[in-house]
Amino acid sequence: MSGPLRLVPGEGDTLPVIPRPRPRPRTRARPSWAEDPIDELAERLVEQVAVAVHPYEVAALLESDGLTGDQITERYARPDLFTLAEDLYARVPRHYPEPPPAPDPWRPDHLRCALRGLVFALPGLAYVLGAGLWHGTADVSGLIASALAAWAWNQALSHRAYLRLAAGGRAAAGRTLRIGGPLGALGAAATGLLVSGPGTGAAFAAGQSCYLAAASVLLVLGRERALLLTLLPVAAGAGATFLWRLPAALALGLLLATVLLAVAAAGHATRDALRSPPTAAGATPKLLRSLPYGLFGLAAGVLAALAGADDPRSVVVLTLSMGFAEWLLYRFRSLAVAGLRESTTSRGFTLRAGRALALCLGAYLALLALGALVAGTGPAPLLGLGAVLWTALLLQAFSVAWMPAAVCLAAAAAEAVAASAGLPPGPTQLIFRIAAAAVLVAGACRLLGRPTAHR
Repeated sequence: MSGPLRLVPGEGDTLPVIPRPRPRPRTRARPSWAEDPIDELAERLVEQVAVAVHPYEVAALLESDGLTGDQITERYARPDLFTLAEDLYARVPRHYPEPPPAPDPWRPDHLRCALRGLVFALPGLAYVLGAGLWHGTADVSGLIASALAAWAWNQALSHRAYLRLAAGGRAAAGRTLRIGGPLGALGAAATGLLVSGPGTGAAFAAGQSCYLAAASVLLVLGRERALLLTLLPVAAGAGATFLWRLPAALALGLLLATVLLAVAAAGHATRDALRSPPTAAGATPKLLRSLPYGLFGLAAGVLAALAGADDPRSVVVLTLSMGFAEWLLYRFRSLAVAGLRESTTSRGFTLRAGRALALCLGAYLALLALGALVAGTGPAPLLGLGAVLWTALLLQAFSVAWMPAAVCLAAAAAEAVAASAGLPPGPTQLIFRIAAAAVLVAGACRLLGRPTAHR
C-alpha cells in the first residue's frame, strides 16, 4: 500500500500540466463589430434595421422586440427608446433587398406563334389545288386585284377591331368585325369581278375574299385553332394532288368546303364575342387611325405580288416565315424591356435596343436565306423584301404607322413603275428594297432607341 495521501505537494513532486480550456468560438452570421451592448443589439437586428427608411421604424422594431424603458437606460445607457433607435439607425448601413424580377409582359407564346404561322402558310395551298380552275391572264389579274383590296381592307379592319377590343372589350370588337368583315368581302369580290369579268376567276376571287375576311375575324378574336381546322380540306386536297390528279369537281368542293367552314367559324366567334359581358367603354377611336395600316396592307400586297411575278418561290418562302417573324416581334419587345430594366443611362439603353434589333432582324433574314437556299430561289431580293416588311411590322407594333406605310408605298410604286418600264426585275427590286429597308431600320433605331417608346 502506498504512503499517506498528501494534499500539498512536497519537494520533487511533479504536477500534471492541465491545459487551460479555450473559449468556444461564437458562431455568427457575420463578424462581430465591438464588445458593446448597442453593437450587439445592432448585430442581432441588422437585417431588420438595414432595410429601415427612418429611425421611427427602428423604434417600432425595438418596441415589438419587448425592450423596456429600464433596459434602455440601464443596459444601453440611452435616455429613451427613440434615442436608441436613432443610434442603431446611424450605426447600421442601409441595405435594401433587390425586388423580385417582374414577369416579362412580352414573353412569346410559342404555340400560338406556331399556329399563326401555319394559318398564314396553309391558304397558299388553295392556289395549288385550284390552279386548273381558272384560265387566262384576266382571271389571274382578277385574283390579284381582289387579294390586294382584301389585304388593304382587312389590315385596317383588324387594327380598328384591336382598338375597339382595348377600349370596349370583346363585344365592341365583335360589333366592328360583324359589320366590317362582310363589307370587306363584298368590296374585294366586286374588285375581282370588275377586273376579270364574270366567270371562274370572279367566282374564285369571291371565295378568296370571303375566306380572307373570315380569317381576319378569327385571328383578331384569337381563334387560331378554329381557323386551322377550317383549312384541313384544302391541305388534304393539295397533298393529294402530289400523288393523283384530282377531278375538277372534287377540287372545287374542297375549296368551297374550306370557305364555308371559315365563314361559319367566323360567324360563331363573332356571336360569342357579342355575348361577352360589357366592359367600361373608352372613347371610340377615330377611323383615320386605321388608315395607314390599310395603306401598308396594300403596299405589302403589291410588293409580294411583284416578287411572285418574278419568282413565285420567294412568296412561298416569305409566307412560311410569317410565324417566326411574329415570334421575333415579341422577342424584340421582351429584349427591349429587359434592357430598360438593366440600363442606367439613356445611351446604355439605346445600345441595348440596337443590339436587340440587330439580333432579331438578323435571325429573320437568316431564316429567309435558309428558305431561299432550300427553295432554290435568289436570296438577295427576298432578303430585301423580308427586311422591309419585318421592320415595318415592328414599327407598327409600337403604333408608328404613317412612316412605314409611306416608305412601303413608295417602294411598291417604284417597283411597279420599273416593272411597267421593262427594267430587269431582280436588280431593280433589290435597289428599291435595300433603300426602303435602310430608311425603316434607321427610323426604328431612332424611335425605338428611346426609353419612353417602351413604357
